[in-house]
Amino acid sequence: MKPLLQVKGLHAGYGAAKVLFGIDFSVGEGEVVTLLGRNGMGRSTTIKCLFGLLRCTAGSIALSGESVEKKESFEIARRGLGLVPEGRQVFPNLTVEENLVATAREMAAPGLRAWTLERVYGFFPRLKERRANLGSQLSGGEQQMLAIGRALMTNPRLMVLDEATEGLAPLIRAEIWRALTELKAEGLSLIVIDKNLGPLLDLADRHVVIEKGRVVWSGTSTELRAEPRIVHEYLGV
Repeated sequence: MKPLLQVKGLHAGYGAAKVLFGIDFSVGEGEVVTLLGRNGMGRSTTIKCLFGLLRCTAGSIALSGESVEKKESFEIARRGLGLVPEGRQVFPNLTVEENLVATAREMAAPGLRAWTLERVYGFFPRLKERRANLGSQLSGGEQQMLAIGRALMTNPRLMVLDEATEGLAPLIRAEIWRALTELKAEGLSLIVIDKNLGPLLDLADRHVVIEKGRVVWSGTSTELRAEPRIVHEYLGV
């Protein structure tokens, strides 16, 4: 069976500054994969390439077997790739409800239940309470719930979360991890970038460690737990 996402030999950079040097990884249907590494090692650049925000200079990106590395961002999103961006990036002058419906896509991903406004409100009840408030009036935790809810409203086949728990209070972080665990149980494929290794080891099926734009290790949570050298050398944990 072909993977849902297949990245092969990905090279990319910013002008003369090369950042990625042959990144390879895949994500299967219903699988959770992490991209691990210190800041500045190429994880966010990889995500930009996945969404067409940065053109790769070599390599390929296939979504459901279809090449997408030359597609525009909106075309990639229509094919089922959803993003929860670093820094949340909610629309500050729109209400919670307007944020949720602004980029919504009604078509359910194959094999998954459709996400609707009421379903998102059931998933994050706090958003329903705040539905008439502007994005700028929300706390950091509420904005993160809104960013996840907005991505779910696009009914993705694969959702990417870039630092979804960064800067959040412990109780809110726990709520985000609960949400991701439920999404995994439903069969939604996820790519997660986060600094909190403990919850990632419990959540993810596989991990990809990136160092200076190259994949230096990949494996399961069990294998990573058994490799303290990898954790210390490349993650600084």
